[in-house]
Amino acid sequence: MTRLEDAELALELEAWAVGMVFHRESPRHCEIDDAFEIATLVKRKAESVGVFYNATLDSVARIADLVGLTLIQLHGDEGPDYCSEISRRTGCGVIKAARVKSPADVLDLRIYPTAYHLLDTHVPEMPGGTGESFPWEFAGTHQGPVPFILAGGLRADNVIDAIGAAHPFAVDVASGTEAAPGIKDPVRMRDFADAVRSTDPFVPEEEVFDGGLDGPPLEVDEAAAAPEEAS
Repeated sequence: MTRLEDAELALELEAWAVGMVFHRESPRHCEIDDAFEIATLVKRKAESVGVFYNATLDSVARIADLVGLTLIQLHGDEGPDYCSEISRRTGCGVIKAARVKSPADVLDLRIYPTAYHLLDTHVPEMPGGTGESFPWEFAGTHQGPVPFILAGGLRADNVIDAIGAAHPFAVDVASGTEAAPGIKDPVRMRDFADAVRSTDPFVPEEEVFDGGLDGPPLEVDEAAAAPEEAS
């Protein structure tokens, strides 16, 4: 998420989390000043998620402090020790992402005792926001007590099936609610939120994201949304 108006709509849709990408090579990169405004807007209403890819500990800690992040999503090759240290230094919960191409990639997350895990699609040279899905049944190999967020090519027309197949804590949506990279489409956001909420009868008692949550939670934009999809 890069625009204040998109964050305002995410709150209206009761997103659990709003995600901001801090990776210069991403078309969804959010500038620090814009991220601060978004985090200030959603404070105490939704989680502010910073998305990073193989960044240094110092840079993540600095941005978390400047922006006021509450969760840090790691999409690179960060190991368990890195995750523990960044949580200690920032006081933020950590979402460790796996780029899934086989069930083994999901199983590998069991060594990460982070606040959340996130399952995204593996696409070479692309750390996230690919718009592509992986076989949702792979989520069945997830082990342990850490709740997982489902990402990867989710849209209003497939998120109901995805939730039914994977039973995530939350869903994360980026390209599926965009008009262009980093620019949200209000109609797509509303449609996605409605679809997530419609799953309430068969989803465990969780919440919703756009970067967010209420079905599973909904996280919007590179962050997680409990089936709101919310990054």
